Amino acid sequence: MRFLFWLVPTLLGAQTYDVVLQRGRVVDPASGLDAVRSLGITGKKIAAISAHPLRGKVEIDTAGLVVAPGFIDLHSHGQTPENYRYKAMDGVTTALELEVGVSPVGEWYAAREGKALVNFGASAGHIPARMGVMKDTGDFLPRDAAMNRRATLEEQKAIAAAVQKGLDEGALGMGLGLAYTPAATHEEILDLFYLAAKWKRPVFVHLRDAGSALPGIFESLQEVIADAAASGASLHVVHLNSMAQKRTLAALRMIEGARARGLDVTTEAYPYIAAHSLIESALFDPGWQEKLGATFSDLQWDVTGERLTSESFERYRKQGGGVVIFQNTEETVRTLITDPIVMIASDGSMENGKGHPRSAGTFARVLGKYVREEKALSLMDAIRKSALMPAQRLESMSSQMRQKGRLKVGADADISVFDPARVIDKATFENPAQYSEGFRYVLVEGTFVVRDGKLQDSVRPGQAIHAH
Repeated sequence: MRFLFWLVPTLLGAQTYDVVLQRGRVVDPASGLDAVRSLGITGKKIAAISAHPLRGKVEIDTAGLVVAPGFIDLHSHGQTPENYRYKAMDGVTTALELEVGVSPVGEWYAAREGKALVNFGASAGHIPARMGVMKDTGDFLPRDAAMNRRATLEEQKAIAAAVQKGLDEGALGMGLGLAYTPAATHEEILDLFYLAAKWKRPVFVHLRDAGSALPGIFESLQEVIADAAASGASLHVVHLNSMAQKRTLAALRMIEGARARGLDVTTEAYPYIAAHSLIESALFDPGWQEKLGATFSDLQWDVTGERLTSESFERYRKQGGGVVIFQNTEETVRTLITDPIVMIASDGSMENGKGHPRSAGTFARVLGKYVREEKALSLMDAIRKSALMPAQRLESMSSQMRQKGRLKVGADADISVFDPARVIDKATFENPAQYSEGFRYVLVEGTFVVRDGKLQDSVRPGQAIHAH
């Protein structure tokens, strides 16, 4: 009774917020908070975090649910409404295309302004710049000229100018896909590192070679770590699980050693044993079996779900299209997902319901499989890897990211609310186009994009994330 007498006047005299998430388990890696709290939102910002109930125009009972900062996917190729829907249902509030990147940058941002379900952003991409300058006929990845031949000195200058223009237009770094541009010389790439260092933007790199082949993961890491050391640029190595494979522990040791000696080097992984790429790309040039640690039967064609043979491989390579690559072990994935320096990022892209399950289920899989079922990772650490660490990677050159990835008064109201007992990925290799389960509410800039577990597809609160 004493509680009721105390509560009524407190609520009557209290501020009324636009939205209140009432009595949820608030988990904030930035402050270490893990406690039952009520969270008040005014406009696009978190306005209150209280141990007592708050009053709101809209009040949501989140008792028994986890209230976390919205997840930030640094490696999200699918920058379309279809893909944004899967992101929102997987707890992602910011999806960024930082590996391949885009060009021209300004046009790419303008095409999404006011039209996105979640926040969006991109790097200035070496791949699309090289394809444009060298008149490559590929779509997303190089297929001929930008893949097969060295750029002339004039072409290199034009490529660098296109990348620099993108940086000037606010790109969140520089994207390099060295495995897809094998004819790009070491000197061409080093010059781009110098450019990124001048602009104080990170370089997001898909390494040149993978696994135990020669050259492989060691030579590839040595190239970009040396470039970072020589230029002073920040380095982010994408999807280390795809590249390191059986050499994962040795690759982590190299990255940790570079960090210990003062280099700004980070990395990421996705929680699946299979990769995905385009079969017409340089990734499948002769010698691919040794480099990828896979053979024909380890490849699954997106459209039909069939496993390939030497005959169907040659046929589909001429045609072009997406293929899943079963190349890894669960042990390798677990080692990376649980390592303290490794962020979670999806490398996802869905097109007409076809693609890799990581496009739809990455973050729910980490929470459901590795946190709840296997207890390989704490809830706090999983949220840190999915929200705070990605924000910190970008905040030195993007003031917007200083207000994301954490729950605090004044931060952006990008919030994911999920049921820790039910959250899980539903997407499979056979049927990737399935929304994750367990995300009850997701807010982007204070607007519900998921409510009562249902997508709110009529809103477009997503904001452009720039470097500034």
